[in-house]
Amino acid sequence: MMGRSIRAAAATALAAALTFGAAACSKPGAGGGTGARATDSAVVGIAYEPETLSPLLGYGKDGNSKIFDGLLAFDTDMRLRPALAAALPEVSDDRLTYTYRLRKGVQFSDGEPFGAEDVVFTYRTILDKRTNNPSRTELDAVEDVQAVGDDTVVFTLKYPYAPFAQRTVLPIAPEHIAGRQDVNTGEFTTKPVGTGPYVLTGWSKGEEISFKANPRYWGGAPAVKRFTMAIIKDDDVRATRLRAGDLDGAVLPPDLAKGFRNEPGRKTYEATTYDYRTVTLPTGDKVAGDTAVRRALDIAVDREAMVDAILSGAGKPAYGPVPTGSEWFTRGTERTHDLDAARKILDDAGWKPGKDGIRVKDGVRAAFPLWYLTGDKLRQDHALAYASDAKKAGIDITTKAGTWEVIEPRMAHDAVLAGGGAPGDPDFDQYLLLHSALAGDGFNNMAHYDNPAVDKALAAGRRSGDKAARKAAYDTVQRELVKNPAYTFLTHIDHVYVVNDTWDGLSTQVEPHDHGLASGPWWNVEDWTPKQ
Repeated sequence: MMGRSIRAAAATALAAALTFGAAACSKPGAGGGTGARATDSAVVGIAYEPETLSPLLGYGKDGNSKIFDGLLAFDTDMRLRPALAAALPEVSDDRLTYTYRLRKGVQFSDGEPFGAEDVVFTYRTILDKRTNNPSRTELDAVEDVQAVGDDTVVFTLKYPYAPFAQRTVLPIAPEHIAGRQDVNTGEFTTKPVGTGPYVLTGWSKGEEISFKANPRYWGGAPAVKRFTMAIIKDDDVRATRLRAGDLDGAVLPPDLAKGFRNEPGRKTYEATTYDYRTVTLPTGDKVAGDTAVRRALDIAVDREAMVDAILSGAGKPAYGPVPTGSEWFTRGTERTHDLDAARKILDDAGWKPGKDGIRVKDGVRAAFPLWYLTGDKLRQDHALAYASDAKKAGIDITTKAGTWEVIEPRMAHDAVLAGGGAPGDPDFDQYLLLHSALAGDGFNNMAHYDNPAVDKALAAGRRSGDKAARKAAYDTVQRELVKNPAYTFLTHIDHVYVVNDTWDGLSTQVEPHDHGLASGPWWNVEDWTPKQ
């Protein structure tokens, strides 16, 4: 669920001082540091790194992968536009056939031509059960994909999956390289070749991912010739590095970003997102899995206070994976903070206060641990606030910090301060998050939620081509989460970025739970130009 809802693996070390080797240059002059960095290079600080750079294993599936292109891409306003396809797809009347005409003359960065067989190879490999791609179910609707000549690809669907075209932003891998390796362990996973605007030049895990402009890029070689993502998992360190001039830009928690707002030479960008923070409540735990405890926590938590105190207003309360501003949000499922009502739910369910104020039922104390990612200030602050609110209702939550390597083996029985969210269609996030068939499947359905009514509604929403019927299905999902919340959703977070005001062309999109890896103002770094 973490990012796509696929996890972006946490960095294992803080980034050291960055250089570009022979192309290294001095610190930027804007907002701290001395001298001036060349205007054809940029270094940005992000919080996480991927486990893989192979789209066959899930990298870049929502677009903006830099190394790769999809058949389609999203523009600034999240409208689909052609990329490797020459035009938007031709769709049959029954919505079961999508035909893509491919752009001519496109080359992979190694000089080999791109063609229809690369598209077929990519999709068929992802759909192969032997491929370790946790997002495979997102392509469940695909019955077959075939090449018609070298410049046409035809997808046949099992059912009229309404958002299928949005799924074709998925990056295309070269068959002539990736097809000759083990898809799960081959060199392509760390040394990829694509058709995108940038070419990977290095990946020092836990430190940085560096790129150079692709001179063969079909869209024209980017003006920013060298681009580096510094992987700095600690929010405070990322802010310090930005202020010191080591970075040209960074994703920052709202409270840290405030300190840069009035600095000359800096510009702050706020991006609306689908990114939420939630607490997983594992079904198998005697306390967190109790429906009464879940319902009580759902109204004991003060979401508005979290938005104000933790996010400095850069966000909004979350009552589920769908933001309240979305057309897919179900009105009436908002939960009002009501501590007295939370206590009554627990009383009625037999959870009675003990001598220390913590509730007990059948000899079981209402207590459980809550893990959050080390160095992630937003998760830490959410976890502490959640534990504080729970304590007022008589539930004792112990917050613990750890790396994903520590947390992941505990997810089946311990609560986790998790994140997720994908813009666009409600199927994109809810199916992976809630369907019982995906319980315990990596970071999918981390709470091991099992609700037949939700499973049925998710299937109906996925398979119907009628928008009204789909809305009814997702309304059912959201109402079921009120009755039995497998997660306590806390906030939807606006991502905040601070960037040196050195280039023109920067913008933001509506963003997923992505931590700045492929989002942020650098989602279109290939279109940046130096300020004159």
